[in-house]
Amino acid sequence: MEKRTYNTLFLIESLDGKISPGDTDQLDVDKDWSTIPGVKEGLHQYYELEQKTDLVSFNTGRVMEKVGINSHRKTPEKGSVSFVIVDNKPHLDETGVSYLCQKSKKLYLVTTNKNHPAYKLKNDSDNLNIIKYDQQIDFQDLFERLSEEGIERVTVQSGGTLNATLVQSGLIDEVLIVVAPLLVGGKDTSTLMDGESLHKTSELQNLKPLKLLESNTLDDSYVALRYKVLN
Repeated sequence: MEKRTYNTLFLIESLDGKISPGDTDQLDVDKDWSTIPGVKEGLHQYYELEQKTDLVSFNTGRVMEKVGINSHRKTPEKGSVSFVIVDNKPHLDETGVSYLCQKSKKLYLVTTNKNHPAYKLKNDSDNLNIIKYDQQIDFQDLFERLSEEGIERVTVQSGGTLNATLVQSGLIDEVLIVVAPLLVGGKDTSTLMDGESLHKTSELQNLKPLKLLESNTLDDSYVALRYKVLN
């Protein structure tokens, strides 16, 4: 096996494991939880921890669209963080890709879509690297290719379905979770890990035990938990 990046899954969740307020893209943690008394007071601690994570951030086009990247018109300040964005549909348009290129140290756009809008910007953005897969993204190969680029560590902040794929494939090494003092509920509301449920005992190998590395009680009833994944 080739060397790959060391990957940490970093997210905020409610006590019942929800990473969204509800089951539609109109509902969003950043926007909605900041309005809830008893939750909004300590939410800043998640963003403060986020500022201390790795300088390479792994996310999805869907999440970027949800937070309004496609509607940004002002030129952003160039940052020190590189982004790895998985986007097949696509969720990002030319404006969104252009904004991320301007904001990122380097943008790795990972897709199976040969008509992705990013291709129209390939010759105009010297920090855009499009990584194309034919049918399905090979995440083991992707993290090996990022390692070959000199990247050692990646912070993953994707959605529940992709999180499940990465965890069950043995590609997540640590989990850093901020638990908000909140119960959300809803069987269709996204959780830390979604994806296909297990159906038989032969699939129990997909379960990933954890070793607690650190537990910190934060202000306003928040908790930060860091685990090593025993792959």
